[in-house]
Amino acid sequence: MIKKSTILGLIALMLSGCEQNDENTIIFGEVTADKQVVLSNDEGSPQCTVHLRLAYATDENGQKAGIVNETIQRRFLDMHDLTMKQAADSFANSYAAAYKKNFLPLYNQDRADTTKRSWYEYHYVITSQTQPRSKGTTSYIATIDYFEGGTHGVNMQQTILFDNHDGRELTLDDLFERGYENPLTAILLKSLQEKLGAESTRDLNNLGYLVGMKLFPSKNFILNDETITFIYNPHEIAPYEKGSTELTVSLSELGDILKKEYQ
Repeated sequence: MIKKSTILGLIALMLSGCEQNDENTIIFGEVTADKQVVLSNDEGSPQCTVHLRLAYATDENGQKAGIVNETIQRRFLDMHDLTMKQAADSFANSYAAAYKKNFLPLYNQDRADTTKRSWYEYHYVITSQTQPRSKGTTSYIATIDYFEGGTHGVNMQQTILFDNHDGRELTLDDLFERGYENPLTAILLKSLQEKLGAESTRDLNNLGYLVGMKLFPSKNFILNDETITFIYNPHEIAPYEKGSTELTVSLSELGDILKKEYQ
């Protein structure tokens, strides 16, 4: 027969394990917002479409939910002190209203020229995903796609690395030792050369990279078990037509510039 004290001990152990898991994970839900507005009352009028699908920390996370969601709102919606649903709806409504206010006068001037109608077909889309990682972190990856006139739209990624324990954002300064910038840039330059089969900066220039711009440690990064991937969006280290560039570096290559807790 199992003693009552043994059963109580097992229950306590199970509850302790659950608490530990809660402390070292972030539980996410998803919020959506959609808004569509036509620019004029004309048949076939240009329109603006906003679609947001954002992961957010649920109330199950306790106090750290507010920290996580405040960071997400500030980064992607330019909002704060709202629920995630309120923030998403407010962003979609504000964006659509600004589109109609700012571009209807311009469209009225171009209304007769049907070749210019496509200039006014706007959209703004954000989708996101979360990737729980080891080392007590979660990567939040948002893909932002929008067209606001011009010759082409924009598609880019922005990331946030969250500390699972307290929900705060972890930056490169949190992961790396002081003075990491120059040695990390050198490692990234080597990675870029290897990726493109280049032997020098001149070779990179000939391939269209780092022309009139310098390499830098991107603030958009994803920390994995054994690697860290730095994401460079169009125009950051190469022209738009080159698209995004991802440089993946083994944590073992980083040596002492990476803090011990993340090695």
